Amino acid sequence: MAARGFRLSVTQRTLLVVTILALALFGYWATRGAGAAPPTSGAPVPVSAADAQKQLDELAIGARTSMDGYSREKFPHWDSQGSGCDTREVVLKRDGKDVKTDKDCRPTSGTWTSVYDEETWTKATDVDIDHMVPLGQAWASGAKSWTTEKREQFANDLTRPQLFAVTDNLNQQKSDKAPDEWKPPLVAFWCTYATDWIVVKHYYGLTITQGEKTALTDMLRRC
Repeated sequence: MAARGFRLSVTQRTLLVVTILALALFGYWATRGAGAAPPTSGAPVPVSAADAQKQLDELAIGARTSMDGYSREKFPHWDSQGSGCDTREVVLKRDGKDVKTDKDCRPTSGTWTSVYDEETWTKATDVDIDHMVPLGQAWASGAKSWTTEKREQFANDLTRPQLFAVTDNLNQQKSDKAPDEWKPPLVAFWCTYATDWIVVKHYYGLTITQGEKTALTDMLRRC
């Protein structure tokens, strides 16, 4: 005799659906509650100096083009990364220590040590999220011809070593300068600064000037 299939009654099915919906709703509000942690992304691991030198030699040499037409708005940035957090907030969580956030994913406490000078800050407003290869620098070395979608990817790239929490006034000093024009005051970081800069430019096919290449080569000698 064939076994009878297990079947739920209408009432049982209704209760099951209600339970599933309640659990899903609870999970949503739990992640939106005060102090909910934003999604994290591990910091990219620097490449070796040898690999960076190889990538540097593959970069095309070219003059920096005019900044005509440039604006930060042409690089849509701080995209949503899920759980109510944007790119900036994800980097603040990733690069900080003991970071606590409010229900809108804004940091309320934590400490941040800037890789550019090793200064430690306890207010998120004292650090900026720096683009390793600045948006304006990218514009002048090839990004002017990109689509908006590609510029948006560049401005929110959490995979390449492109985004860092750094002392705000150093980010302002750096502005859109290349390594032949500005270097971090922490000399011990120059090796990583050079390898990260090269990795980003190589991935996105941006050009470099001869002066830029010379500065990067000199920095790689500190690795």
